[in-house]
Amino acid sequence: MTSTMFRIGGDLGVRRLGFGAMRLPTEPGPAREASLQVARRAVELGVTLIDTAHMYGWGANEELLAEALYPYADGLLITTKVGVARSGPSAEWKLDGRPDVLRDQVEHALRRLRVERIELLQLHRIDPEVPLADQLGALRELQTEGKLGRIGLSEVTVTELDQAREIIDVASVQNRYSLLDREHEPVLAVCEAAGIAFLPWRPVAGAASGAAAEIAAVAAELGASSAQVALAWLLGHSPVILPIPGTARIDHLEENLAATHLHLPPAHRDRLERLPPSA
Repeated sequence: MTSTMFRIGGDLGVRRLGFGAMRLPTEPGPAREASLQVARRAVELGVTLIDTAHMYGWGANEELLAEALYPYADGLLITTKVGVARSGPSAEWKLDGRPDVLRDQVEHALRRLRVERIELLQLHRIDPEVPLADQLGALRELQTEGKLGRIGLSEVTVTELDQAREIIDVASVQNRYSLLDREHEPVLAVCEAAGIAFLPWRPVAGAASGAAAEIAAVAAELGASSAQVALAWLLGHSPVILPIPGTARIDHLEENLAATHLHLPPAHRDRLERLPPSA
């Protein structure tokens, strides 16, 4: 039977099917009010892992989650990411892993989320222009100061993950991954062997590919949606996978979370396994 729980870093227990907050509108008005309701509904339905980032609205997404959910329910983990900044008059984003920038973004996240410690902080991307030891060293210092509980990475290769593990204890990896996009299977294998949480972003992508019809056929036979089938496949594919599907609609949220209860019989899983990845 597929486990519904995972301990990030070996001690931080969360339900494996989480919620990605990136798609939640943050601008004042009806759309923001709907975003608040979606976030609250996610927690009502038992979500204990919510993913956000400094880049999502340049802090506005973090503020939205705090408005919706603070004071936080016991056991709720809101993980955020740093390492991307705006620059220039056009405010275009760029990677920025300079230690002072990372520290500043963490300090702002603490204030926006209304916490004294971020239990899981992920480096959004490795900045190739800054030594990795400097980037991770800055986060390790914040961890030593008690402002971070655990440190993760995002969009890394096996080599980068190996290098990072020589500097810090890596608690999580957040890479793009789905049934039809398995480019990072080698990274997942390292995470599984080491007990590192693997948070696939864009976990239900690929609906427009040629394999969509087969996924839809499996879904129809099981009385489910294609998204539910894709999420159920992820949950059964590796015990370290923690999908974080995102949506701005409560009906889609409820549909996604119901994937926890969807059983994929071996024959159906085999059919899905034979589908060619689109990546």
